[in-house]
Amino acid sequence: MIGAGASGLMLASSLDKKEFKNICLIDTNAKVGAKIKISGGAKCNITNELVTEKNYLGDRSFVKELLKNYTKDDLLKFLNKNNVFPKLNPKIVKGTYFCNSSQDVVDMFTKLTTHVKKYLNTKVVDVEHNKVFKIKTANGTIEAKKLVVASGGLSFATLGASSIAYDIARKFGHTIEKLEPALVGFTVQKDQFWFKNLSGVSTYVNTFVEGKRFEGSMLFAHKGCSGPVILTTSLYWKKGKLAIDFLPNKKIENLLKGNRKISSALPFAKRFTQEFLKSIDVEDKAISSLSEEEKTKLKMLKYYEFAPAGNFGYTKAEVTKGGISTEEINHNNFESLKQKDLYFLGECLDITGELGGFNFQIAFSSAVTCARNINKS
Repeated sequence: MIGAGASGLMLASSLDKKEFKNICLIDTNAKVGAKIKISGGAKCNITNELVTEKNYLGDRSFVKELLKNYTKDDLLKFLNKNNVFPKLNPKIVKGTYFCNSSQDVVDMFTKLTTHVKKYLNTKVVDVEHNKVFKIKTANGTIEAKKLVVASGGLSFATLGASSIAYDIARKFGHTIEKLEPALVGFTVQKDQFWFKNLSGVSTYVNTFVEGKRFEGSMLFAHKGCSGPVILTTSLYWKKGKLAIDFLPNKKIENLLKGNRKISSALPFAKRFTQEFLKSIDVEDKAISSLSEEEKTKLKMLKYYEFAPAGNFGYTKAEVTKGGISTEEINHNNFESLKQKDLYFLGECLDITGELGGFNFQIAFSSAVTCARNINKS
């Protein structure tokens, strides 16, 4: 098995020990679960109370089946049984279950895979097949009757992310849907450079993209904008515009009354109001002295439309969207339809979830589904 992340570790933990006595995990990192450890600010955002197929890009009927096969309740029971007790933490991300520490999850999987041979600090450079799979690594060749590729996507190169899953898939004739960074912050064009001046400031907003609405915390950054709501928005953004409501659940008409100065009337940090006013060329003055044109400009706070210049790239992206086409994967066991005994799991597939535990849930649901079917074979 290539990849000792969420999918690989869950699969290794779920395979029948008696039936499969020579399971091995190969990973470029010195320890298993490197990405798990840093997830959710080191608290591991492991699943979501509201998880459905609608929270994913990709084949939603396939996702629906997977979530039915192994639900978030099944996952929580499994975790509790192994002394990991995630809790909802709406202050961080609404609806998301966070663990006390990501290390608890890594320790759990370490215990559950003591029977598994681990080749760590081991980079896979190529895979060949001639009756058996020959996995060529920088440290030598490993042979296997069955090969599961769960090595993730292109995000987080510092944690050993590479294109190896896609390289192997291409070698065996698979189609790779367009790869892009996802769950990532946006860079901005000149008209939004005022975002950069607010680096470090956070505010609660609604965003609108491709007919969808999201709510959550937005963080202004030195390159543009980030924060939980922006990361989820990035999953659905295509080149073009998106919009932000800086005043969710408030009517701006009610705020544009009386004789107070704009900065006193608007419920923002003064710094935000000042930068916004500069960007629309409106002076901070008494609301009663505003012209209709100036009031119209201020109403942009309810629907501030802009086109990002791009995003922060794979180095800052939580995940990679796109990937190996699921049309070429057996939906019952994740076996390649191009090559017998070759399986693909996890982020390398063309299924990507929103921020908030959705990607871990689908990784675990996929791994358990795969394991159940391999155990039967």
